[in-house]
Amino acid sequence: MSKLEQILVLDPPCDLRFKGPFTDVVTINLKLKNPSDRRVCFKVKTTAPKRYCVRPNSGIIDVAATVTISVMLQPFDYDPNEKSKHKFMVQSIFAPPNVAEMDAMWKDVKPHDLMDSKLRCVFDLPSENDEVNEVDLSSKTTAPVQNSSKAADGPVLTAAKTASVSMNDSEMKKLTEACKRLQAEMDKLAGENRQLKDDGVRMRRAAQRSDHVTSNQTGSSSSSMMQQTTATSLPSLLVVIAAVFIGFFIGKFIL
Repeated sequence: MSKLEQILVLDPPCDLRFKGPFTDVVTINLKLKNPSDRRVCFKVKTTAPKRYCVRPNSGIIDVAATVTISVMLQPFDYDPNEKSKHKFMVQSIFAPPNVAEMDAMWKDVKPHDLMDSKLRCVFDLPSENDEVNEVDLSSKTTAPVQNSSKAADGPVLTAAKTASVSMNDSEMKKLTEACKRLQAEMDKLAGENRQLKDDGVRMRRAAQRSDHVTSNQTGSSSSSMMQQTTATSLPSLLVVIAAVFIGFFIGKFIL
């Protein structure tokens, strides 16, 4: 008996293309469509199960329904000289009337009831032209955002100007009076500061004059004391001299 042809329609039909760089998880979608009038069970297998994560990897597709499968390539060190040998296979069978357990069904399935399709894995690295095009696209997409932000700023500025213009006269008068009061207080403080400086100058001058008077008084008192001392010492000196002369004359006459 010949093998059954795959009933499911695969998108993409032959290759699973993964675009690098492969420093992070790369995810692509595989779509399975059931164009028949019967439910179909499917199962996805790969030759490198440690390198890929497939969700869902099995299930049932209803009549005329489509299932999207996420195939996630795990990060790895890509070598462009190494040719990829990874492959995927999609197996399918028509679902039996009662499906109790999927694992048991796939174990008991007969080989001539199986339908399968094989897909090849292709790794692509972005070229320099692709990187330049991506940069151009990103700049083009961000430009409208910037323009929209400027357009959004316009109404805000207009509203602010309208609010400032709509300020009534009473508020303006209050602000003007407050400014005048502040100016008057500043002038008063400046006058008090000048007065304090003048008082300080007068106090220093008075202190200097008092020191000069005190020094003069001290000099005059010391001179008067010297005069008194001289005056008191002069009679004593005369008495001594007179006593000497009297003694000299008495001694001369006696001898």
